[in-house]
Amino acid sequence: MGLTIYREDHADLSPLCEVVIAVIGFGNQGRAHALNLRDSQLEVVVGQRPGRGADQAAFDGFQPVAIAEAASRSDLLIISLPDESAADIYGEHIAPHLRPGQTLGFVHGFNIRYEFIRPPADVDVIMVAPKGPGTLVRSLYEQGKGLPALLAVHQDVSGRAKSTALAWATGIGALRAAVVETTFAAETETDLFGEQAVLCGGVSALTKAAFETLVAAGYEPEFAYLECVHELKQIADLLYARGLSGMRDRISNTAEYGDLTRGPRIINDTVREEMARILEDVRNGNFAREWIEEHRSGGKRFKALHAKDVDSAYERAGETVRSLMPWLT
Repeated sequence: MGLTIYREDHADLSPLCEVVIAVIGFGNQGRAHALNLRDSQLEVVVGQRPGRGADQAAFDGFQPVAIAEAASRSDLLIISLPDESAADIYGEHIAPHLRPGQTLGFVHGFNIRYEFIRPPADVDVIMVAPKGPGTLVRSLYEQGKGLPALLAVHQDVSGRAKSTALAWATGIGALRAAVVETTFAAETETDLFGEQAVLCGGVSALTKAAFETLVAAGYEPEFAYLECVHELKQIADLLYARGLSGMRDRISNTAEYGDLTRGPRIINDTVREEMARILEDVRNGNFAREWIEEHRSGGKRFKALHAKDVDSAYERAGETVRSLMPWLT
């Protein structure tokens, strides 16, 4: 079964030209969606609680309003709130103001997939999830380009849910690249697994372990950081632009031989078995329930784990290395 892929000639902005779009939450993704949709000549209102997000929205030329007001005024509500707080905010400020015929839009499927948010049966529920951070969604749009995104329809009451989602994707520039149709479940499960096994958890743990191995063997921390962290960007950029084979074509034969013969010793059967357990925790909802409970109980463990790495030898070496490249800041 092949992928369904949409490009610029598959959609336009017309389904959103006569509607009010509310972007709920003005963080990384919310800001990009609001700015891009506004620059696409659509009517956008920002719903944001007082604070840094509201200040940024005002600086960007919006007049932020209370979330409840944005929900009641709009036809399409794009919920761009942190996973851990979205359900509580939805229950208090959004759900009481929904009316039949509105559309709830999500930039990530977490709260629908695990049913922390249960929309009423008389609204459309859609998702447009860019495959990258909001800063990249915005910068590519400004360059006349776009970031690929995933699209899903969870609930289609009107019969127009997909058209609305495609118009939204058009408005943020995603169709300049490609939009791939999927489900809320598939987007959420692959996203969480990728973050935990590779993009965040895997990379963080691997670079820390390699750094600590070199330091324990007597090498200078800064040398260890340069080799195991700093140079990672170069390989990641090659993978991003050219794929695995293209990356290997552009590194030394020595490096490729080490890759091919030593890589499987690092990612061995034990690691693969642990990855399978991590995926199962994502699919059965154990991770989601654990994270929401951690948040609702005050986040003590989360804060302690975060603080543990803030003042480490790894971070101190990184500060020294980054100071050699002042243009990074």
